[in-house]
Amino acid sequence: MRTARILQLSIIAAVAGCSGNQSALDPQGAPAIHVEHLIIGITVICAAVWLLVMIVLGWALLRKRPSDSSQPGERSLTISVGSAVAATVIIITGLTIASFYTTRGIGLPENAALTITVRGQQWWWQVNYADPDPALSFQTANEIHIPVGQDVRVQLESADVVHSFWVPSLAGKQDLVPGRSNSLLLRAERPGIYRGQCAEFCGLQHTHMAMMVVADKPADYERWIAAQRQNGVMPTDPDAVAGKVAFLSKPCAACHTVRGTPATGTTGPDLTHIGSRKTIAAGLLETTRGSLAAWIADPQTLKPGNNMPMVPLTSVELRDISAYMESLK
Repeated sequence: MRTARILQLSIIAAVAGCSGNQSALDPQGAPAIHVEHLIIGITVICAAVWLLVMIVLGWALLRKRPSDSSQPGERSLTISVGSAVAATVIIITGLTIASFYTTRGIGLPENAALTITVRGQQWWWQVNYADPDPALSFQTANEIHIPVGQDVRVQLESADVVHSFWVPSLAGKQDLVPGRSNSLLLRAERPGIYRGQCAEFCGLQHTHMAMMVVADKPADYERWIAAQRQNGVMPTDPDAVAGKVAFLSKPCAACHTVRGTPATGTTGPDLTHIGSRKTIAAGLLETTRGSLAAWIADPQTLKPGNNMPMVPLTSVELRDISAYMESLK
């Protein structure tokens, strides 16, 4: 009974890893579907080979040994070994061909509907939406919006060390290498929020370097784009108004940008619409006034080693700045 219970729990745990918003076995786009087919194909073939080897091993252990060596036995052994070698060559060749065609299947189309540049930082993702008209270009962080049913080219760059961009439900992984630009195809077939993660050890906070890909219906995507191109909203709440004054008077404005204000820093994430993002600190915390205040007060405790310094603030200044950040939607 206990053995059966353990087996049941093991199966449930294994199956639970095959779904969710960060699973390569829960594909929601063409590139991820190609990868899933390759994974399943390799797994099935390897399982069949393992099963065949176990059967042959069992037969070899249980069969009766001949009393003396004979020529027919040696010939049979030669045929068996030769067959195994031939089968190995065929299997490896087949898997290589399958991998080749999968790679081609997830390659970039000649004309993608949209090109986004993602730049890896320690430890957050800088996302640039460029437009031929510079006035329509904008930057965000850790949250990527794409239109459903359209091919999106993601141009990958790194500012410091090697990172790896991986959104399992939408595509395979691709490295971000300093001094080099790589590209990846994203495509979502249905609206949703798909979690991604840096898949290459990049330093102390590697595990806290997540991103969200939000697949919007085309009309919703256009509304999002239009809102993101606007300058930061003018606060009306008294706390937020005071927070804007405090923000601009502190070193915050030297590192961050809020479009429409004198804050034009480029060291840290663009905060123009931070209040509209689902998370802060690359997926570490949900975007609430409380989490914003906690992050501003002591970023090194929440995410040791990040490049944001502690800025001395009074309790009133902290309350007001967090209110201002929350209002930037």
